Amino acid sequence: MKRAILLSALLLSQFGTSQLLKTEGQKIVNDKGENIQLRGLGLGGWMLQEGYMLKTADFAGPQYKIKEKITELIGEDGMRNFYKAYLKNGVTKQDIDFLTKVGFNSIRLPMHYDLYTLPIEKEPVKGKNMWLEEGFKMTDNLLKWCAANKIYLILDLHAAPGGQGNDVNISDNDKTKPSLWESSENQEKTIALWKKLAERYKDEPWIGGYDLINEPNINFTGKNPNGTDEMSNAPLWKLQKDITTAIRENDKKHIIFIEGNGWGNNYNGLIPIWDSNMVFSFHKYWNYNNDETIQSILDLRKKHNIPIWLGETGENSNVWFTELIQLLNKHNIGYAFWPMKKIDNIAGITNVKITPEYEKLLNYWKNGGEKPSKDYATKALMKIAENYKFSNVEIKNDVIDAMFRQVTDDSTKPFKKHQAPGRIFASEYDLGRMGSAYLDKDFINLWVSDPKKRSEWNSGQQMRNDGVDIYLCYDHITNTYYVGKTEAGEWLQYTLNAKADKNYTFSIRYAGKNDAGIRLEDASGKLLAKVSLPSTGGDENWKTVSVKNVPLRNGINTIRLHVESGGSNLNYFEIQ
Repeated sequence: MKRAILLSALLLSQFGTSQLLKTEGQKIVNDKGENIQLRGLGLGGWMLQEGYMLKTADFAGPQYKIKEKITELIGEDGMRNFYKAYLKNGVTKQDIDFLTKVGFNSIRLPMHYDLYTLPIEKEPVKGKNMWLEEGFKMTDNLLKWCAANKIYLILDLHAAPGGQGNDVNISDNDKTKPSLWESSENQEKTIALWKKLAERYKDEPWIGGYDLINEPNINFTGKNPNGTDEMSNAPLWKLQKDITTAIRENDKKHIIFIEGNGWGNNYNGLIPIWDSNMVFSFHKYWNYNNDETIQSILDLRKKHNIPIWLGETGENSNVWFTELIQLLNKHNIGYAFWPMKKIDNIAGITNVKITPEYEKLLNYWKNGGEKPSKDYATKALMKIAENYKFSNVEIKNDVIDAMFRQVTDDSTKPFKKHQAPGRIFASEYDLGRMGSAYLDKDFINLWVSDPKKRSEWNSGQQMRNDGVDIYLCYDHITNTYYVGKTEAGEWLQYTLNAKADKNYTFSIRYAGKNDAGIRLEDASGKLLAKVSLPSTGGDENWKTVSVKNVPLRNGINTIRLHVESGGSNLNYFEIQ
């Protein structure tokens, strides 16, 4: 009896706060039996880059091609130095502290196998795995930061040896070499890597689980190259079962996450469940947020009495994010959004700022012309690596607000502290749901559900992730942005503090080829003023019109700017 008590105490001590995750029927729970809904973020772009994250997609999608382009300019050593800085800056304790603070309770780590072991063709001894410390040390550090914040780390093999599918960008797949499915050596290396990881992390309570193979997309017998029409998926289930067996030799505690074919969603031919601590993972992009779009995975959960997890999602508007999380909350489904950092990012919680020097490199790579010098290219690339530091990224508060507060709260918050008298830029409208803080006619991308509903939502792809179209502004007074592509019926809301009860003059800075008009209303819908906006002769020929006697009361005021006839671009309005 004493021995059992001592063993129990040892286990509790070993697992800290006793938060080790496990499955219990259709739920994920901790050691206390409490339901845990994983609210996570994927660290896409850190260990593995896709071209669109670095704006190289037009000419270099997979990571190995990005490295080739960089090497062309600054040499092999220069490329290695860039990646050393990039990896060092890409994720730090500051990042994890921040993610915890805003409300995430888990991290999904997309791993590239080549940080942990050599490609099969580079092994000094054929068939023998050489282990690299870099990836393991990066994972150790990340786990330490997660544990300090009491959030879970889920390991995700994003780039498996040889590549796990025909979508080459997501797995750094070089088609000139044997794929994961064409090479038994690559499969053996994959199994060995997971066994090594399990041995290393078997006693770590803040490891949330092992996501075995990210987004398999391969036609074993079907016609669709990405495996969406596969009916058996036999090689996929066999490999994931073999990986599980290897993991369980060392680690009998942690959850196993498995993914179907067709980017994670095709579970056809699923063999009898081979583990008692398993979760089905699915991925969801660019479709409606309703029960119908997740019904197949809900049915799979019910049929096998196993939890489900949305292991990857994102790349859409704030409206879509809020609706999706509401749907997932309704069904007790955890999630991991994608990604944390990329260049010129409006749809993530942070943005890495581009530089003119880096844009010059992109232009050379895409269009040719005069080759930048090695010194110029080195400085440009190292500056981008520097911009990946948490202290240098731009925090996207509108995205964070949509993912957390707006899920249950339809009220609005000021984007910043606006005063009257004062200047308010059009792009600095309130934070909140569409219909509460703004109204725009293009606000979501649903092309997977309906090809006709492909939309960029914010067509200017600047500043914010709402439906409001925001573009770079080159007026002589600017916060860098203007609101454009305005249409009749759209509106923007601003909360401001007036210093006195009085009638103010509103001077509106705008530009447009056609005559247009707006009206100002207060929170109750009372008309405050109507303003005509005559053509300025061009979309960036900026002019100012004024309207007098707009009544504001001392203290907080809410004003809505309604577009009555569209087409004008809006820079700011001055209140005097």
